[in-house]
Amino acid sequence: MTRLNGVDLARMALRASLLQATWNYERQQGLGWAWSLKPALERLYPDPAIRRRRLAEHTAYFNTQPTLASVALGAVAGLEEQRASGAAVDGDTVSRVKGVLGSALAAVGDRLFWFTLRPFVACLGVALVLSGSWWGALAMWLVYNLVHQGMRWRGVTWGYRQGPGVLGEGLRESLDRLVSRVGLMGCVLAGVLMAMMLVPGGNPRGVTFQVLLMAGLVLGLLTTVRARPTPSQWALGLGLLTVVAAWLR
Repeated sequence: MTRLNGVDLARMALRASLLQATWNYERQQGLGWAWSLKPALERLYPDPAIRRRRLAEHTAYFNTQPTLASVALGAVAGLEEQRASGAAVDGDTVSRVKGVLGSALAAVGDRLFWFTLRPFVACLGVALVLSGSWWGALAMWLVYNLVHQGMRWRGVTWGYRQGPGVLGEGLRESLDRLVSRVGLMGCVLAGVLMAMMLVPGGNPRGVTFQVLLMAGLVLGLLTTVRARPTPSQWALGLGLLTVVAAWLR
């Protein structure tokens, strides 16, 4: 029985960084998924004809949170390993596992990366900049990527070792705890950031600035409970913010 090794899993993790390079409306991450899984298929299917058929199957529609897609990659690679050895695993089984894991990982990953970690590192970077440190941008980049890249690389191994039930082996609980802790730290940082902006150096800002800052905070909180703003809404919001900043100056 041919088995995947650490080099194969590492190659998959490396390729997963480009999962969305060929994103499209028809298959979304499907092409990137197949390209990321290709090192495993090359190991498991020495026959080029069979390998091409398997690769074509994996170009079908797939979508999930990009970082945690590595967990699904590892789990599906394990299924393909069983399939290549003659186990009772067919294409429909692999497709169902991909769909279920994709949905489950998206639910957890969106909360962790888009709604928790990204605002946290943004607050961290801005707080450092306001304190006069030029480390703000670097700290924001490092903290985000320590979590992002760490999970991307480790996720393939987690999925491969634990299989389709990877989220039932404590991983979901661990990710939920991480969301809660990062969210709590983000709330603390947001409070510190507000204080730094309202009373810089111990000198309170004017009433106009305070009112606009509080209005912006309320608007931001209302926006977070809605669907993501469109690019046009982002552009209009940033343009308005620029005009207000220029007027205050």
